[in-house]
Amino acid sequence: MTQFIHAPRERVYGALIDANAIAIWKVPTGMTCHVHAFDARVGGKFRVSLTYDAPTAVGKTTAHTDTYNGRFVELVPNERVVEIDEFETTDPALRGEMKVTMELADKAGGTEVVGTHEGLPAAVSLEDNEAGWQMALRKLALLVQCHEGSKSDP
Repeated sequence: MTQFIHAPRERVYGALIDANAIAIWKVPTGMTCHVHAFDARVGGKFRVSLTYDAPTAVGKTTAHTDTYNGRFVELVPNERVVEIDEFETTDPALRGEMKVTMELADKAGGTEVVGTHEGLPAAVSLEDNEAGWQMALRKLALLVQCHEGSKSDP
């Protein structure tokens, strides 16, 4: 996935490693996000739950919630974030480690974000995963662009 953001790499990178920012942007539309734990350092662990707003939606972990945990394996300031994620589930078709890489590059007027998601479980459709990431990356853009020029972090 690729997203152009009208903000400097430093601001975008900050939103990739900040728990408060994660709770705002790293969630598809129609869900809410709760960050249980978040240690943004190499080897640091995190745990996040995404809960569907619609009572008919089915979660991967509980009736309406997808919870995943993971760890940071690479953090290159203002350039790259690599994490390993895994759903908390008893369903074998949803289990397994996924590698998520977010790379940042200067582009005229802002930052190009390239996200790569490897190891997607068999039970998650590529279309649904792509749609969720598109929504999340648009929210990331809105978050850091709205704070453009502000001295506070997202």
